Amino acid sequence: MPEWLNVLIRSAALFALTLLLVRLMGKRQTAQLTFFDLVTAIVLGVLAAAVSLNIISVSKGLVALAVWTVLPILISLLSLKYKIVRDIVQGRETILINHGKVLEDKLMEARLTPEDLLSKLRQKNIFQVADVEFALLEPNGDISVHLKKDKQPLNAKTMGINVAEETVPQTVMLDGIIMDEPLRAMGLNRNWLHTELEKAGVAPENVFIAQVDSVGQLYLDLFDDAVKVPKPTARELAYYTLKKCQADCEIYALSTKDAEAKKMYARSAEELSEITEHLKPLLLK
Repeated sequence: MPEWLNVLIRSAALFALTLLLVRLMGKRQTAQLTFFDLVTAIVLGVLAAAVSLNIISVSKGLVALAVWTVLPILISLLSLKYKIVRDIVQGRETILINHGKVLEDKLMEARLTPEDLLSKLRQKNIFQVADVEFALLEPNGDISVHLKKDKQPLNAKTMGINVAEETVPQTVMLDGIIMDEPLRAMGLNRNWLHTELEKAGVAPENVFIAQVDSVGQLYLDLFDDAVKVPKPTARELAYYTLKKCQADCEIYALSTKDAEAKKMYARSAEELSEITEHLKPLLLK
């Protein structure tokens, strides 16, 4: 058998074997790889290439591959159970900035220069060290940053705004094909979907993606990007309808001369005001 054919067969077989071994070792994103994971991956690649090119014998190569697969799996299992193993294999986080002060000794211990630290902070849109309360170097080499209180971005909690919980939007159309199961999960059907598409003036075959949010609004993305799809306004309409009803009750309470009717309209206006304020975070956002 020609040598090139031997290399081809060995390479194909080792490709399949290496793929299997990598799958056995578990899933992990490249950004989450520790130094130990990186060394293991490099060794597996080198061993597979060496066997493919017949630099080492197949039997010796398979033994080496087995060792470099089984041992990392065992170490990974032990690290899940014992913290001391996890600290040895994966390393521990290192505090680089504490209460806004850079710890030079920890920076040197992590083999990072000041330029490296500033670069990593800039990657997180932080350009002043003084804005940082804490910064930790994670075992995978990434930096976690906690900003000082006065430098943190505003959110609903810090502003004291109640925000309604959201559920996962359901995709009801893909590539122009209607998906019945997500529709049923939302308590809807094809008739409702066709009615909404008619309101938007969109043909079903022109829909690339259609999603329904937690309050039943339909969002469309079309194949033809030149076509403008009207923005869903069901939430806003519901809110302003409630506000109009509240205003009508207040007007009726002021205009009527019947004492009982005045009390009834005033009470209804107050209840509608409470309901509207409660639903405002959900309807207007």
